[in-house]
Amino acid sequence: MSQPQPRIRFAAQDDEDALGRLDRATWSPLHAVLPAPRPPYPPFFSDRFGPRDHIVAELDGALVGYVRVGYPTGLVANAHVRQIQGLAVADAARGRGVGRMLVRAAVGLARRQGARRITLRVLGHNAPARALYASEGFVVEGVLPEEFLLEGGYVDDVFMGRAL
Repeated sequence: MSQPQPRIRFAAQDDEDALGRLDRATWSPLHAVLPAPRPPYPPFFSDRFGPRDHIVAELDGALVGYVRVGYPTGLVANAHVRQIQGLAVADAARGRGVGRMLVRAAVGLARRQGARRITLRVLGHNAPARALYASEGFVVEGVLPEEFLLEGGYVDDVFMGRAL
């Protein structure tokens, strides 16, 4: 018997609490440059990123992942570029293709919005994420060596991108 497939959709305002819990549950120094979240927790959605900036994966009625897609800057000169600015998958849903589905949904959204490129930043030591992005056509376009000091070690900030 095959496993049910995740449903991919835009986030809704009602998803805020579940997304906040997912974000906190998936926090890891493998991908986070900010300290682990502590109460009181800020709202998940903000003035900068609302529900329509998030694509979610839902499995058996529960949110198991999200990708945040936005503009890299507020400049008109690079409004043709979108950027993945967050990706999380619940531990229980790992290995089921959820991350890949979300990356593909982000690429599709960027295309539908008329973008010419999509970019992202990933920590150099996050080999699983880098491999996923590379398998979806992203290439390393630059590296800021030892850009972050995380848990006593210096970590590269890797820029990746692809044409649409």
